[in-house]
Amino acid sequence: MGRTYIVEETVGQYLSNINLQGKAFVSGLLIGQCSSQKDYVILATRTPPKEEQNESPTHSKAKLDNLDEEWATEHAHQVSRMLPGGLLVLGVFIITALEMGSEFQNTLRRLVFAVEKSVNKKRLWNFTEEEVSERVILHFCSSTKKIFCRTYDIHDPKSSAKPADWKYQNGLSASWLSLECTVYINIHVPLSTTSVSYTLEKNTKNGLARWAKQIENGIYLINGQVKDEDCDLLEGQKKSSRGNTQAANHSFDIRVLTQLLLNSDHRSTAMVQICSGSVNLKGAVKCRAYIHSNKPKVKDAVQAMKRDILNTVADRCEILFEDLLLNEIQKKSDDYTGLLSFPQLILYISVHLKSFLMREIELFNSKKSAPRKNYLVVFYNLYNLEIKKMMTGTFVVVIHFLIWSTSIIVETQNFIHFYLV
Repeated sequence: MGRTYIVEETVGQYLSNINLQGKAFVSGLLIGQCSSQKDYVILATRTPPKEEQNESPTHSKAKLDNLDEEWATEHAHQVSRMLPGGLLVLGVFIITALEMGSEFQNTLRRLVFAVEKSVNKKRLWNFTEEEVSERVILHFCSSTKKIFCRTYDIHDPKSSAKPADWKYQNGLSASWLSLECTVYINIHVPLSTTSVSYTLEKNTKNGLARWAKQIENGIYLINGQVKDEDCDLLEGQKKSSRGNTQAANHSFDIRVLTQLLLNSDHRSTAMVQICSGSVNLKGAVKCRAYIHSNKPKVKDAVQAMKRDILNTVADRCEILFEDLLLNEIQKKSDDYTGLLSFPQLILYISVHLKSFLMREIELFNSKKSAPRKNYLVVFYNLYNLEIKKMMTGTFVVVIHFLIWSTSIIVETQNFIHFYLV
């Protein structure tokens, strides 16, 4: 028996309404959440065509040789940046006028592995061994409306296709639970003299990796309480007359406590690091995650929030450095001194999924009044998104490098950074 995918009905309507317009195929992404028993698909979004493809439709019987894997994986990477905690790219779909053939399945197999690699290559966290490692491929025939659904184990490059059930459900996400958290960070990244040849981005990532361990090992309070990770998240909640927990529109406040001192039983050694400068990341990030309401565990909620915290900071760092690179500012780490504003987070609400907030990140150039969006069209024709500016996070990165001058500093020597390991 393969995995079961419970799918929002609007996803089926979305797939049925896509018009091939003479193209051989249309591909896209399936977005949702995994659980031990079943997976949930709440969104689908087609990969936008490249500009040169818009004016050159292909005959419907053409092969899939012109599927641009690099473009599709980049789209997946951009979409994953917008997803709140708890949601991820579950797989890929393809729509053709022909029924499923071997060439379609082989193409989808390559694509689902490439997409998974793209969305996870720069993450600050790793999947656990207990988590579901299967990803779905879906073929939808626009002529017969038939669906072909299979899964692959993305941890096994040689895995074969397994059958899967695809079941629609109305109002699937209406009762999902939301988690909210504000994290204040002050990350100090010393730049050792041995890493002077590294780019600013690489040095910052090394510092973020150390901070990520603090977030992973932190204590998480849910509505002000510490709960056992195996407890039911909805334990103690009121139940309806049918015996089901009333979870609609329920929101949980999450607070993170990070350890300032090492445990007494942890043996530490003082290390000395000669540094030529430092990077400081300061500010507050507003995080949000969603989990299904089908007997969720406390550990599910904590995991979703942890990953949204890590993704929010890491993605905004990545976008900032991409912007610097585009503006030819990003060179060696000692080429820049000053204050940079982090990309600002703007939340979007969907008309059809009003309980969910997606996020988009805008870059504000201090020399221009208008923001510059560093995205391709991530949600192409996605349920006519209604845009509402819900929240703008204040987040800055302070970059400082020492400039030696004998008129200011008598001894022209680097500073020394002490830390415990």
